[in-house]
Amino acid sequence: MNDSRIAFIGAGNMANSLILGLLAKGVPAANVGACDIDQDRLATLRQDCGIRTGTLAEMAADADVLVLAVKPQVLAEVCSTLQPLLSSRSPLIISIAAGIPLRSLEQWLGSHQAVVRCMPNTPALVLEGATGLFANANTSDAQKTLAEDILSAVGISRWLDSEDDINAVTALSGSGPAYYFLLMEAMEEAAVAMGLAPEMARALTIQTALGAAKLAASSDVAPDELRRRVTSPGGTTQAAIESFESEGFRDLVSRALKAAQQRSIELAG
Repeated sequence: MNDSRIAFIGAGNMANSLILGLLAKGVPAANVGACDIDQDRLATLRQDCGIRTGTLAEMAADADVLVLAVKPQVLAEVCSTLQPLLSSRSPLIISIAAGIPLRSLEQWLGSHQAVVRCMPNTPALVLEGATGLFANANTSDAQKTLAEDILSAVGISRWLDSEDDINAVTALSGSGPAYYFLLMEAMEEAAVAMGLAPEMARALTIQTALGAAKLAASSDVAPDELRRRVTSPGGTTQAAIESFESEGFRDLVSRALKAAQQRSIELAG
């Protein structure tokens, strides 16, 4: 990865996080480039990160990897501009645009291109992202490894069995941070209602979420066992868990994820 020239088409928050992650992994700044319609954003990247910036044509000219990091609604236009620039070469193309299937990308860029579609999430902004990836048939094993290395610079990445699985990943980890934020919001409000000061409630809520996630990530047992270990019979945690379960908590979560998955399918269509 450190020897590959990686160019970002679009320099928004997700691209910024990937760039910072790559630099932290030791990729030379000279091997990273970006283009964007926002020249101020590019100027900041040049100043803060020392990467190359330029036009779309300049980025496409010699990149080994092109990361499509523009909004989905403008991706077709960007690809139509990019396609003739790639008529004589075939870099690896990684799309992080939500809801745009491989068939569309291949139609816009050329059916011979190696394309990886992926679904990162916003914790990538703090290098704690979770990404699902799926490659088309033109993508070599070496290119798959390269794509995985790039996305792993901001968290974990996992290859999916089918492109349709991206809809499930969207529902689980793509939209998932908002579910935890909602739970944290509700816990904070409940704690304030019980008498805690707002700043105290927020600090304890955030640290509890952070600690639980770190504990789960570092443990060799599944979350259900961790839950059992902190649920003493007849204790306060059991009372809370029984309240959750009596209100159909698991079914509620299942319905929510299925709603997100269905919306992802609709958007891809």
